[in-house]
Amino acid sequence: MKRRLFFLIFLLALAAPAQGLKLIVWDRELQTKLGYGESSGSKFSVQMVGNYNGPVVVLFSQTDDEKDRGSFPGLQSRYDGTLKGGQLTLQASEQRLSAQSVTPNGTPNTALTLARFLSAYKLNVTGQPSGQSLSLPGLKAAGTDNK
Repeated sequence: MKRRLFFLIFLLALAAPAQGLKLIVWDRELQTKLGYGESSGSKFSVQMVGNYNGPVVVLFSQTDDEKDRGSFPGLQSRYDGTLKGGQLTLQASEQRLSAQSVTPNGTPNTALTLARFLSAYKLNVTGQPSGQSLSLPGLKAAGTDNK
């Protein structure tokens, strides 16, 4: 009996769900990591620095299983965007997203918040409340100098 229980626990450990969709936000020069996020079920947890304002590069990565299942159809691995006060906006060109607008020169432009962008994939974004300090991999602590 104990042998069967051990075997069952072993199989369940092997079948544990892998981490889901991941996101990393970098500055335009890909030198400073400004944010990180990952999905778990239908939730997408995200952390962004709050003191950066400017253009960013947003990188998404899917697991092989998600790619094989087509969990996020049409999702590109890279998007341009803007980060302002901890709020991420993506520049997406997908026509199926309904927030399309036209720039002054007449070219289509779709600027979507991360929450609206990921809602198309049935993911609910939850962020760290502002005012808390962030601890992101690769980020330097505030006030740290590189001498």
